[in-house]
Amino acid sequence: MWAAVAAGLEATHRVVRPDLRGFGDTPLPGEAYADADDVAQLLDALGVTAATVVGASFGGRVALELAARHPDRVHSLVLVCPAYRGLEVTDPAVLAFGDREDELVEAGDVEAATELNVQFWLGPKASPDVRADLARMQRRAFEVQLAAGLVEPAPRPERVEVDPTALRVPTLVVAGAHDVAHHRDVATLLAREIPGAELVELPWAGHLPALERPDAMTDLLLDRLGRVPVSTVD
Repeated sequence: MWAAVAAGLEATHRVVRPDLRGFGDTPLPGEAYADADDVAQLLDALGVTAATVVGASFGGRVALELAARHPDRVHSLVLVCPAYRGLEVTDPAVLAFGDREDELVEAGDVEAATELNVQFWLGPKASPDVRADLARMQRRAFEVQLAAGLVEPAPRPERVEVDPTALRVPTLVVAGAHDVAHHRDVATLLAREIPGAELVELPWAGHLPALERPDAMTDLLLDRLGRVPVSTVD
């Protein structure tokens, strides 16, 4: 998802793009783990002391968890349409989406579940190429995660609690004007509760602006990095 954005940052910054467990080329082994610990261990392996951590959607939740659990590793945060456990999902659209996705996956119709995700998460101006890219990524995620469901013992992700009011790093929260109400509410809440956080709304964006307009996201990040000096971007 970040490939095009990373290409625009690499001339001036070191860029690290981890696959979390269950995404991309990374399997989901049957063991206990925390995504935030995985990222911290990756930074250790690369010799990175601290980074500006950029996370979108579920990756935004992991970025928050990293800042809460390993605060010394996070120089600053950019949270793009982030997920956050601290706000209950009451948005009827999100609840209906989750129910329908579960139905399709349980029925073995991965293609229909993939198309459901593409239609739900992208903004109205996303191009056919972007839609095809997201479909490919989502299909792959289903493959990896469904394979993990057959493992005994099952993967055991640890729940990492986050208190936004306790975070002490410069934070930019990015919202998409065409994102679902729940994630817009999450962005507003985090921008209000994280001390000193800024909120930016992208008028053209759905839930995945890095895919929809990578050039615009690159410009936003370069501007942010220019105002918050760092040596590494995750």
